[in-house]
Amino acid sequence: MIEERTSLSEPGFLPSFEGFYRARWQQIYRAVAIGINDSDLAREAVDEAMVRAYERWRKVSVMTNPEGWVFRVAMNWATSRLRRRKLLLRATEPVMVSDIPDVADVRVVDAVRRLPHRQRDVVVARFILDMSEAETAHALGIARGTVKSRLSRALSTLKEDLS
Repeated sequence: MIEERTSLSEPGFLPSFEGFYRARWQQIYRAVAIGINDSDLAREAVDEAMVRAYERWRKVSVMTNPEGWVFRVAMNWATSRLRRRKLLLRATEPVMVSDIPDVADVRVVDAVRRLPHRQRDVVVARFILDMSEAETAHALGIARGTVKSRLSRALSTLKEDLS
């Protein structure tokens, strides 16, 4: 049996699903909303991903990065919906930044939204979800080297856009 710890970030911590949901929903929602540029779809996607996490909680709760799993499921679900609607990943009517909680700088969010979606996913995972390179690679199903190169290109583009 896994010993309970006091923090979600400690290895081996097995929270209740309710505790995980309360602690992580907002952060994952914010990341998905920025990643897909649609706050309503992001809300649906995170809810769907949380339902799937709940259904598999025994397995998900012992993963090294359960929030990364939920993020990836939400992004996959949302991307699938966007494809079905034949929309581009960059929606024609952007989400108002005020609809996304805890966004500090509107210019930064707008610059991140202009990134190609693969670079945007890495930036969101690394800086909004605060995942390590390894966690980002695992969550997005790519190699660590790919995370590094996409992040490097994204940061160069952001530096250019924001200067």
